[in-house]
Amino acid sequence: MQERIKKLTKLMGEFDLPGIALNPGPTLTYLTGLEFHLMERPTVLLITVEGKTALVLPALEVGKLASMPIKIEAFNYSDDPATRSEAFVRAAELLNFSAKELGVEATRMRYLELMYLGDAFPELGFLDASACLAELRIVKDEDEQGKMRQAAVIAQNALLATLKDIKAGMTEVEVANQLMIQLLRAGSDPSLPFAPIVAFGENTADPHSVPSGRRLKPGDLLLVDWGASYQGYFSDITRTFTLGEVDPELQKIGEIVLRANLAGQTAGCAGIEAGAVDRAARAVITDAGYGHAFIHRTGHGLGMEAHEEPYIFDTNPRILTSGMTFTVEPGIYLPGKGGVRIEDDMVVTETGFESLTDMPRQVLPLEAFMEN
Repeated sequence: MQERIKKLTKLMGEFDLPGIALNPGPTLTYLTGLEFHLMERPTVLLITVEGKTALVLPALEVGKLASMPIKIEAFNYSDDPATRSEAFVRAAELLNFSAKELGVEATRMRYLELMYLGDAFPELGFLDASACLAELRIVKDEDEQGKMRQAAVIAQNALLATLKDIKAGMTEVEVANQLMIQLLRAGSDPSLPFAPIVAFGENTADPHSVPSGRRLKPGDLLLVDWGASYQGYFSDITRTFTLGEVDPELQKIGEIVLRANLAGQTAGCAGIEAGAVDRAARAVITDAGYGHAFIHRTGHGLGMEAHEEPYIFDTNPRILTSGMTFTVEPGIYLPGKGGVRIEDDMVVTETGFESLTDMPRQVLPLEAFMEN
């Protein structure tokens, strides 16, 4: 953990950030090994570019500090909201922070925390530190990759267990609920990366469909986008299936998406642009005449968050390096008819991309998995 904080302070110098404030989330956990709920009681970790640290937290959370592998000065407050400002002010006094700007995670920091930081640091301005913090976690070491690999194994085992019990007439909600149960039985952490997407028939044409009361019937596509969590690291996978005879065009787009997925997986190795992966997958779909129906990027980074750097879109110039992890998930979506997406989790190596997921990628008949 100390090495991670040293890495962060080095990055802060490179990004000209005199200080950073973090509230509960993956980055705070990455740096301290501690997990806190994002709730009405604010928790904030403060780090200066010189390496000074302070943690403001509610008194009921102080017991967690006993397991922290590094020493950070902590300032706690009671359940009376009037005691919060004092804790923030005491933390500020310890840090002796005189800079006029403080970096925050734009997608996580709330007005609640900003209000108390403003009390402690009068006339303070806030900067988006997302680019700096992305560099901190974007490369996964072997231990992190191993956890992601296990998260993929858990997710795949859970889906296989779920598929056995799917029957015509079940609703999307029923299948999604069964999958969540199987994820926990297979060994997933309770905090899933996201609620599973389960879509039938025409609903598969919505990339972010929400499970509904739509019932499964012969002739449907079945799309499942799901993931597991293992020791704080995520998997994110999508597979598509058929029930009975489906429209020939849906079979056709399934074959095209499979080719696009494989093109993305084999697009290169460390040293290429992230955009090259998108272009490789997208070219297959465009050449087949369905470019207009591929309506999202080819993938996104994956790790302690379901979506993080690097993002795999066609104009992204970021150079991929060994240890970066991301998804490859091309899709074709035909409104009112159906859609196919095939998604795998990849890790960059010096010689290529290695898939952390190995469940069959073809659009297969659901009957092959169902128990008689």
